[in-house]
Amino acid sequence: MSIKVCKFGGTSMADAAAINNVASIVLSDPARKYVVVSAPGKRDKNDVKVTDLLYACHKEAVETGTCAKTFAKVKERFIGICKDLGLSIDIESVLDRTQQEIDQNTETPDFAASRGEYLSGVVMAARLGYAFIDAADIIRFDVSGNLSVDYTNDRASAKLGAVECAVVPGFYGKGANGKVKTFSRGGSDITGSIVARAVKADVYENWTDVSGCLVADPRIVDNPKGIKILSYKELRELSYMGASVLHADAIFPVRRARIPINIRNTFAPDDDGTMIVPSEMYNHDGNSIITGIAGKKNFTVIFIEKSMMNSEIGFARKVLSVMESHGIPMEHMPSGIDTLSVVVDGNLVKGDVLDAVCTEIQELVQPDFMRVMTNISLVATVGHGMARKAGISARLFSALAREQINIQLIDQGSSELNIIVGVADSDYEKCIRAIYREFAE
Repeated sequence: MSIKVCKFGGTSMADAAAINNVASIVLSDPARKYVVVSAPGKRDKNDVKVTDLLYACHKEAVETGTCAKTFAKVKERFIGICKDLGLSIDIESVLDRTQQEIDQNTETPDFAASRGEYLSGVVMAARLGYAFIDAADIIRFDVSGNLSVDYTNDRASAKLGAVECAVVPGFYGKGANGKVKTFSRGGSDITGSIVARAVKADVYENWTDVSGCLVADPRIVDNPKGIKILSYKELRELSYMGASVLHADAIFPVRRARIPINIRNTFAPDDDGTMIVPSEMYNHDGNSIITGIAGKKNFTVIFIEKSMMNSEIGFARKVLSVMESHGIPMEHMPSGIDTLSVVVDGNLVKGDVLDAVCTEIQELVQPDFMRVMTNISLVATVGHGMARKAGISARLFSALAREQINIQLIDQGSSELNIIVGVADSDYEKCIRAIYREFAE
């Protein structure tokens, strides 16, 4: 029988009704043997996420010695969920112990923040009748705070392989010091991916509150089309440029194991969602030239021009060494024979930092001309289909010209998987809509 790992986000765990819906989804397919859960999210727009309450608990414990006042809200939430689910577990004892542990673990907020997932896991395991496996028992971080990938995979494989079905809390593991450590926000996606690799799953189902990935941001394009299938490479490009359905780091454990990801909607479980697959499993339907459009605002571009730059050994290295000395990562670096543009996050080069960077570049490489462009948006058009069609770049540039959008930067890889254009922040939304109309409507 095939094995599916299912991860459910905070909205899917918000209350008893949502949890019952999750249980119905899991139990409807015998292949869904391993479940990863997030902390309960908002029940409505005025509600507070449990994780946010738990961060407040940590703050209160640090300031007063106990988190009792804020934790009372967490306690009320979980007692209410268990009552509405009709569970017989002694959740009050678990909650009392959790409050004491938060009071005792105040070095960092990680322990407190992780308890939402932990408590969700306890509740979901009881609801499904599955074993509960604490993420701290299977996920390890090294002394630098990075995931110990192979060690974690070995531990998770052994522990999960000993049970037929299990629930695992997302978002956290155990650090090298033996204490609970969390991933960044969205880390439950990573936990699900780790579990999928460990049990050699056939599919990793990531259940959320949308029916898969969309061609463009629905806040910019009205009713954009859904994406039925895309490759890991395409997802990586779209995630980097701001598409946020799946935590970008969650791709790598399953990608390493060549496991497909299926983005599904908890509240529309009959929808097929989006399949994310290895390149060798990718079967483009031939109809859609592009897969998706995504972008980000607020980049700064440092444009450098110098005659015979191409024959000057170490020119680019010298420029990048300035960025390195200031701790500024490079996003893109389009170049010509006598020109070089360095694209960086505008938030990292404000005020005096930008002045210092430009002064050091001027002194180090003595360019003939240098200028800075701020408030630049990068918009990526992504798709394997572009590589098989002539004239894609011409169509894209013509679409932007018709809207009188000035292209200030172009960065295109040789594979034509991704064409990136830089435009003024004020043209960002108009740029995405123009590209969508040209290729997706």
